[in-house]
Amino acid sequence: RAPIVLNIVQYRDNWVRCKQCVWFSAGYGKNLLVLTVATKQTEGFQRFRRSAQFFNYKVQVLGLDEEWKGGDDKKPAGGGQKVRLLKSALKQYVDKEDLIILFIESYDVLFASGPTELLKKFKQAKSKVVFSAENYIYPDRKLEAKYPQVRDGKRFLGSGGFIGYASNLKKLVEEWKGQDDDSDQLFYTNVFLDPEKRESINISLDQRSRIFQNLNGALVLMRHELTQGVDAKKLSCPIMCNMVNCLLQLQLNYLGNYIPQIWTFETGCTVCDEGLRSLTGFKDEALPMILIGIFIEQPTPFLSQFFLRLRNLRYPKQRIQLFIHNHEQHHLMQVDSFVKEHGKEYLAVKVIGPDDEVENAEARNLGMDLCRKDPGCDYYFSLDAEIVLKNTETLRILIEQNKLVIAPLVSRHEKLWSNFWGALSPDGYYARSEDYVDIVQRRRVGLWNVPYISSVYLVKAKVLRSELDQGDLFHSGKLDTDMAFCHNVRNQGVFMYLTNRHQFGHILSLENYQTTHLHNDLWQIFSNPEDWREKYIHENYTAALKGKLVEMPCPDVYWFPIFTDIACDELVEEMEHYGQWSTGDNTDSRIQGGYENVPTIDIHMNQIGFEREWYKFLLDYIAPITEKLYPGYYTKTQFELAFVVRYKPDEQPSLVPHHDASTFTINIALNRVGTDYEGGGCRFLRYNCSIRAPRKGWTLMHPGRLTHYHEGLPTTKGTRYIAVSFLDP
Repeated sequence: RAPIVLNIVQYRDNWVRCKQCVWFSAGYGKNLLVLTVATKQTEGFQRFRRSAQFFNYKVQVLGLDEEWKGGDDKKPAGGGQKVRLLKSALKQYVDKEDLIILFIESYDVLFASGPTELLKKFKQAKSKVVFSAENYIYPDRKLEAKYPQVRDGKRFLGSGGFIGYASNLKKLVEEWKGQDDDSDQLFYTNVFLDPEKRESINISLDQRSRIFQNLNGALVLMRHELTQGVDAKKLSCPIMCNMVNCLLQLQLNYLGNYIPQIWTFETGCTVCDEGLRSLTGFKDEALPMILIGIFIEQPTPFLSQFFLRLRNLRYPKQRIQLFIHNHEQHHLMQVDSFVKEHGKEYLAVKVIGPDDEVENAEARNLGMDLCRKDPGCDYYFSLDAEIVLKNTETLRILIEQNKLVIAPLVSRHEKLWSNFWGALSPDGYYARSEDYVDIVQRRRVGLWNVPYISSVYLVKAKVLRSELDQGDLFHSGKLDTDMAFCHNVRNQGVFMYLTNRHQFGHILSLENYQTTHLHNDLWQIFSNPEDWREKYIHENYTAALKGKLVEMPCPDVYWFPIFTDIACDELVEEMEHYGQWSTGDNTDSRIQGGYENVPTIDIHMNQIGFEREWYKFLLDYIAPITEKLYPGYYTKTQFELAFVVRYKPDEQPSLVPHHDASTFTINIALNRVGTDYEGGGCRFLRYNCSIRAPRKGWTLMHPGRLTHYHEGLPTTKGTRYIAVSFLDP
């Protein structure tokens, strides 16, 4: 059975008029009653009820809290329980000759307009009972020949929605003697196909979808109107429904993000604050207990920063349990270090390592099952290691939104790649929804019912113990793990929400991450520039770029912060790990001509394969400051030499006076005087000016030729490291 839309609405341009119709119809619609069957108050039912309340429909719910026996996935042609409930309910309305009853599904139905329009179109049909109509016959194709031919419109009956006078509906169902799991569709079809019964009850089909709109085919126009504002009069349909088809159910979910007036350009999200669960005033010990499942499934950059952000989440650690699945031997030391140093801060920690040989889907099932089986677990928070979760309030925000399954929006930095899909293709894979870009770029802010989420999401434990109680949510045919999870959640009628009401963070790119170096994150300046900056660029660099914190200890010598301590340490460790320091001789095969006039003991950036990344660093972080500090000079940011120099008392303690083969030079201190070494520094002979206490992570920038003849002062103890670049030679 295909989707239906109750053809009453005249969309955006007429929203105000529709709202007026709701209030003005209070009298006219007093003889209209909506009957629906809902054994559980699912999210689909809540959506239906919200739309009914918005348009002021009077609704009576049948079968609430009753066990559903009307069929399941193994017998999709069921539904007889609905006929039984309707037959029973109609007994109390036998004497109400003028009462009109709309019998409609609730889990996959939206009202798109009010009672006035509905009754008007029912009266225009000139029948006592009007059924929704479909393009495809169901459940018995052998009955097709018995259907009356139609010139245009839909030919076949759909049992998901019908409207009629109470007395006529009583005649319609009076012969029902079937079981709860028998087919309601087949029962109504046989009544309609009997010419005598069809005439006696006065049944017709809504062939042109003036009351019940099949979403198939109408959806494109509806979506376009929602996003582009086309003539609303082209859409006039009171009820939107979907009965079986999964893709059409997703289309209804999409429309449910907007109708009725859930989100508009004028109002934004009108329901985002409904049903919130405030955590304000809760003591730490009273907050919900969360199990966080952490998944490291492939080599991932900036993992140390991931664990730091995890610790910085503003939520009491004694209300958090951790389940860590590390599939990568490469990250074993980082995980072990985190657990050893901080594991005792949490309520509990369970780690599954690479030696346990647990695959991705199995590990995710295990993590979710830990929460499902723990009576004290209130929420399960799944977090992949490539998620950069910068918002420390994330857990509280998601809990307070009070949804069964909800994900925070994260995307690739300055990319459209994100952790959700707005639509699915017919084969169940990614499809671009019309609002996808606006949601990712936060031009539309709200709460969105979406068909796919991944990488980071919160699940209520109660739904894991009810609708999602099956032990294996992460397998489904040949689907990938994340797609299988979403498929299984959708199949249970559970909505997956995405919120972009706040900025949460972003997703790392893993494509070009190599693990061949000691500190592989250093090479991520291209793939993950924002995270590279956060880890390696000094926190006061931006102030220096604005002209603050820039000192001039000697004439035309500038001094400003550039590297973090971590950047300095990792660069030194990378060089020592490589270990092939030059001998300090004048003969040097690494440079053009093979002769070094003022040799140092050093390792060039190109020796460790870091030349391209170093050039990017110079271009992005040194060039902008150069052009501010030397007005009128615009660097080409070219360099012939970039290297790390090592000074040791028993090796090469100092450097003779010399000019650099550059227009300007940068000299970055990579360790700390007084702690790592003693002595050292730089003296500019022409000005008799020395910098004897260079600060770790700060760089000297000075002209290289003609004016700034300089020498390296002796290192008397320990080892001194500096990173040097000759720019614009």
